[in-house]
Amino acid sequence: MTTATITLHQPRRLIVGAGTIGQVGGLVGATKSALVIATPITARFIERLQLPGKVEVFDAIPGEPDIATLEAALDVARRVRPDVVVGLGGGSVLDVAKLVAVLWDSEQGLADVAGPNKVAGRNTRLVQVATTAGTGSEAGIRSLITDPVKGAKIAVESPHMIADIAVLDPELTFTVPPAVTAATGVDAMAHCVEAFTNKRAHPMIDGFARMGFRLVGQYLARAVKDGSDTEAREGMMLASYYGGICLGPVNTAAGHAIAYPLGTRLGLPHGLANAIVFPHVLGFNQPVAPQKTAEVAEALGIANTAPAALVDSACKFCSDLNIEMSLSRHGANAGDLEAYAAEAHANRRLMDNNPADMTVEDVLAIYKAAF
Repeated sequence: MTTATITLHQPRRLIVGAGTIGQVGGLVGATKSALVIATPITARFIERLQLPGKVEVFDAIPGEPDIATLEAALDVARRVRPDVVVGLGGGSVLDVAKLVAVLWDSEQGLADVAGPNKVAGRNTRLVQVATTAGTGSEAGIRSLITDPVKGAKIAVESPHMIADIAVLDPELTFTVPPAVTAATGVDAMAHCVEAFTNKRAHPMIDGFARMGFRLVGQYLARAVKDGSDTEAREGMMLASYYGGICLGPVNTAAGHAIAYPLGTRLGLPHGLANAIVFPHVLGFNQPVAPQKTAEVAEALGIANTAPAALVDSACKFCSDLNIEMSLSRHGANAGDLEAYAAEAHANRRLMDNNPADMTVEDVLAIYKAAF
């Protein structure tokens, strides 16, 4: 067996379990100042961190953080001069925290570090505390920021953005609403499945991917039904983390490329956009990845994997979680689909990873099928 070489980055310390957010202060130790990146909702957990010293909070993080969001956070960091940056939130918060930690005291700006391996270094400690189970951003070395002018995501990737400490405390996800739990859970699954069926798939990453999508099959419906089911919540946080590991060496493919315009142009939350697209891409890729697709279907409890039935069955998996799977119900206009398709198809960073080659017409057909 000949495989490509890969490099795997993981947080220096990973803490998993109910109530583990309370360990952060002790692990950080004597600090003069901490900057917590959060949202107004996740800021309610700040006292649980038990941080010593002065604590400053930046909580103006929208669902899709853009360049202005990052610049505002950097302005606060340059004033505070923190010893430690703590990301306390979902993927958007954790992505901003990574960039603040490497850029606030650097001569580099966002434009200088866009792309892979351009970050010069990091002097500030970074703690990532996840409060959702979706992106797995706490596990990885990548950050995405929206460029509102181009309507596209700027991707920064660097081992300097790996967390010193990552915390998966299921109690922080108890209050995540069922709809968000469902959509972000499917996003976590999509990370695993897209890496698993990827042209760049690797046996080691396949192992993480399998653990991830099997946990989703086992626990997502339970977490949606009962938000305080600790076992299910922890299972989903692990699934999300494993998906985040998959993103580093292998990354996602067509599913995420097709979902991005739904976020940047239509304003759909990232998890929801991925959930809507997921069944259609799974079906499209089935002919070139039949065995791996069958594994995914089995993990999700999908019995009928005949090509004609697979998409319907995968859609039912999502709709049974009360995810609205119709783009038109989310305000999409049929006249915009061609522009979305052209933009998604042009995202070669991800499209080139897809096991089956897609034309612009193929992408458009997926949008139409999801409409």
